[in-house]
Amino acid sequence: MPTIPILMPQLGESIAEATLVRILVEPGAQIEAGADLFEVETNKATMAVSSPCAGRLIQIVGKVQTSYAVGSNLASFEITDEDALQLGFNEPLKTAHVATESKASSDSLHFHFSEEDNISSYQPKVEPVVGGLPVPAGATGASYISPRMRARMTELGLNTSDLAGIAGTGAGGRVTVEDFENFLRSLEQHRMTPASPMRIAVADSMRRSWSRPLATVGSPVMLDALLAHRRRTDPKAGPALYIIRALALALAENTAVAGRLIGNRIVHPLAIDIGFAVEVDDGVIVPVLREVDKTPLMKMVPIYNKLVEQARSRRLPHDSKRPGIATVTNFGTFGIVWATPIPLPEQNLVLGLGAGSKVPHWSEEVNQFIPVTEAELTLSFDHRILDGGGAGRLLARVANLLQEPEKL
Repeated sequence: MPTIPILMPQLGESIAEATLVRILVEPGAQIEAGADLFEVETNKATMAVSSPCAGRLIQIVGKVQTSYAVGSNLASFEITDEDALQLGFNEPLKTAHVATESKASSDSLHFHFSEEDNISSYQPKVEPVVGGLPVPAGATGASYISPRMRARMTELGLNTSDLAGIAGTGAGGRVTVEDFENFLRSLEQHRMTPASPMRIAVADSMRRSWSRPLATVGSPVMLDALLAHRRRTDPKAGPALYIIRALALALAENTAVAGRLIGNRIVHPLAIDIGFAVEVDDGVIVPVLREVDKTPLMKMVPIYNKLVEQARSRRLPHDSKRPGIATVTNFGTFGIVWATPIPLPEQNLVLGLGAGSKVPHWSEEVNQFIPVTEAELTLSFDHRILDGGGAGRLLARVANLLQEPEKL
């Protein structure tokens, strides 16, 4: 009876290899068509390799916890002449050791074979297939990382972001162990300094944040009413505190936009707690103001000022470290006009205030342009929770609240 190899299938467009994690049958067993023979694992999923037809499993070549390139032999499978013809082979196969080449199309890698296939020894190698790309091969970085490569990264305490600059030379852009070791050797030619714990914490937070679909919208806001109110009040609130209070009132009107999507439900916040970004050495700390929607602006001024001092001295009380539902950042203090801040991993929203400047504004009351102080508000958000229209309405509501600062 003819014998064919069971090969490692192509499990995805960019998958170059997979790890054999479980053998589901024993050698010599009679197998039904479509029965699962092996479980294999890629970096994306665990899938089964099944039999193309009924037959008997003669020999298992693959070894558990070993990675094999697409097209590698995993086992030898004995089938009938009729099944061989049905699978697309024009002539029955008579050898039990070497399979003859198919003259018909053999699209499925489960049972494609040729005269060079020797079940006991032949294993194809993963080879680069980057020829003909519309962009340079090095422009895309690591698009696929094998299980073996991930184990090496775990050993060194690295994550995928650390390999973003490596152009994989393996099939489908796969980063091989050789690529990785060459990358590590190249680093020795550069000057390196240790990253501070703060910088590492910020990096980890931003990496986790970027696992979601994020978007940013922006809109100008006039600050003249805010600035006039600030001049005539004591104690004086900073512009960021006005933004914090306005955002809290807007979110209290519709808490869903500050909720979190967990499974198929939106989890609304229990309280309107808003954080604000404070720059410290080599990083940013985000203290949190509690129940901002219930606390008038003037009562928050001493609390806000004290938290700023405590953050800069790294002595924040434990309660102010608990995450809020959104963050406000005043990047305008650095002269930045427009930015796309990234929400913290446990939040869906971050509202930014850009630098203010004098601009001409058309006034319907006097029917001419008048000078006003204007700044850009930007809202970055988790696009799973909020769409552009909802984000625009939230920005508009915040801007409207800022035009009546005495009500904050």
